[in-house]
Amino acid sequence: MAVVIIAIAMLMLVASSSSDPVCPPGYPTHGTPVSELDKDLIQFALNLEFLEAELFMWSAFGYGLDHAAPELVNGGPPPIAPQKANLDPLTRNITGEFGLQEIGHVRSIIRTVGGFPRPLLNLSAANFATIMNEAFGYELEPPFNPYRDPLSYMLGAYTVPYVGLLGYVGANPFLTGYYSKRLVAGLLGVEAGQDAVVREYLYERAGEVVWPHNHTVAEFTRRISELRNRLAKCGVKDEGIIVPVCIGAENRTESNVLSADPNSLSYSRTPPEILRIVYGTGDEHVPGGFFPRGGRGKIATHFLQPKPWI
Repeated sequence: MAVVIIAIAMLMLVASSSSDPVCPPGYPTHGTPVSELDKDLIQFALNLEFLEAELFMWSAFGYGLDHAAPELVNGGPPPIAPQKANLDPLTRNITGEFGLQEIGHVRSIIRTVGGFPRPLLNLSAANFATIMNEAFGYELEPPFNPYRDPLSYMLGAYTVPYVGLLGYVGANPFLTGYYSKRLVAGLLGVEAGQDAVVREYLYERAGEVVWPHNHTVAEFTRRISELRNRLAKCGVKDEGIIVPVCIGAENRTESNVLSADPNSLSYSRTPPEILRIVYGTGDEHVPGGFFPRGGRGKIATHFLQPKPWI
């Protein structure tokens, strides 16, 4: 009963602050829109949004932000070796929609907390090949190429949205501003949806062998997730599309369309964990991988400083 009363009170508060009680703005009348910590945390996420925007736009359309939304790049360098992927109509439509969504994400973050020049991004096939080699523990022959075909592309895409999703879950408890919370909730919802679409696509093909490599789709996802767990160094927060029953939902299934903790809640990651993964170095102080010169913003650049003596 108390919960119902609180909910009604909140609705009345919101409605009373609007000239249109039918469609209130959805924000409280008091409080801070965006705090300084909010700004830093959300700007950190902008690094991942730039990465996703460029990957999806180039893969679907053969061009990125410099062509689609040049005002957002703020003088940042163009990505390294992006390509238009060899996609079928289904994966092209999915990827194109994701890319256009990411433009909106970048724009929304910049409008809310300000931005920075796009960081240097390495979208080369060679970089993805290095990631897969690390995941499997040896060099795949021929090298993995995410731009080769639809299935290879979706495996390449598997490496990106989930990382940003966990970053938003991790940032959420530290946000205090109501604009900040609304923005992150909106970003989190779409990022989770993108990850779910990618995982469902791969789940339907779990037993399929990925040509020209003698490994199934399920094995690829398991290896990629295990690599991210090793790099992040903070336990298991990433799972492939097929798992042992002991870590499946309620310990009753090997099916793992959505990766989640023992209570089926999304895992969370901190900025250092995320940097260790996207740099591919396992060290938030050492750039590489998708960010050869490191990320931008106060949090990412802080970790680029020399390590303090211990």
